Amino acid sequence: MSTPVKVGLIGCGNISNIYFKAGKTFEMIDIVACADLLIERAQAKAEEHGIPKACTVDELLADPEIEIVMNLTIPKAHAEVAFKVIDAGKSVHNEKPLAVTREDGQKMLDMAKKKGVRVGCAPDTFMGAGIQTCRKLIDEGWIGEPVGATCFMMCPGHESWHPDPDFYYQVGGGPLFDMGPYYLTALVNLLGPVARVSGATRKTYPERLITSEAKFGTKITVNTPTHISTSLDFANGAIATMIMSFDIWAHQLPCIEIYGTQGTIVVPDPNGFGGVIKVRRGRAQDWSLMPHAFGYAENSRGIGVADMAYGLRSGRQHRANGELAYHVLDIMHSVLESSDQGKHMKVASTCERPAPLPMGLREGTLDA
Repeated sequence: MSTPVKVGLIGCGNISNIYFKAGKTFEMIDIVACADLLIERAQAKAEEHGIPKACTVDELLADPEIEIVMNLTIPKAHAEVAFKVIDAGKSVHNEKPLAVTREDGQKMLDMAKKKGVRVGCAPDTFMGAGIQTCRKLIDEGWIGEPVGATCFMMCPGHESWHPDPDFYYQVGGGPLFDMGPYYLTALVNLLGPVARVSGATRKTYPERLITSEAKFGTKITVNTPTHISTSLDFANGAIATMIMSFDIWAHQLPCIEIYGTQGTIVVPDPNGFGGVIKVRRGRAQDWSLMPHAFGYAENSRGIGVADMAYGLRSGRQHRANGELAYHVLDIMHSVLESSDQGKHMKVASTCERPAPLPMGLREGTLDA
């Protein structure tokens, strides 16, 4: 095995716990330092997860042994922190979305290319057992040529449970930028890039009332659409319908279904790694449950960072890469612009479908 890649982590909030576990799950990464604006929080996480060093952001970036930095800051800070990481000569893996604006996303890719480092981005859930198995079924023709898809992520919002939900209702948040990357990344992995979109959006409630304990009674001014209905035209000819909403109390719609000329596949929740897969072909009367053909069915966030580490050592492209994340960012902005301008919008960017994972991998590895 190649020498593991030393990794640093910036942003020690709630989501960091599962990423710290990745350092113990995947053989190719070794998390050696963590940083946060609140040094006490970094120290607490370092102690909890056995990380050798808690430090400031500047100290982490000055460490010559660290090759990859996981950027787990809030969305509006993703670009600023990523620029510093890249400028320090290190590869960066952002939490989603890649950035709030296209301009910052493109600048990130351009800087990385000049510096000879890599950009990666969540979500990496598409590398889990569920969606990798669906990818294999589609690629092998189980449902024929893909014709269309439906995607639904609908809930009443996060203010009833999240300790600090304000950012979900600001620019760069909302259901599209918060949850859309899971669904769009899964779709691009399964069907390829998107060529054109149309969208309709609304803000149902101008204010939200926090009822979670930490900020109970605080009102949030909503500054981003909270209900988005979208049509996605893929370059391969498939057409998808997608609804992302924080305005729905209950529904009975699937996460993702893919429809082909010879059948239908039910894709599990793209916010997870495993899940139930069902296929119904032709005129069959019943659905068939499909077993997972790949590993990583449990919560394996950080698998994208480990995959980047393999890419650094071997030279191959990593799967949760910046071009994929930028294409997803471009799609989301195009949806909002379509609604604002009342017309279809062509998506200027494109990307390659990520390579499928090899079958039969040993736990903790990503290359055969």
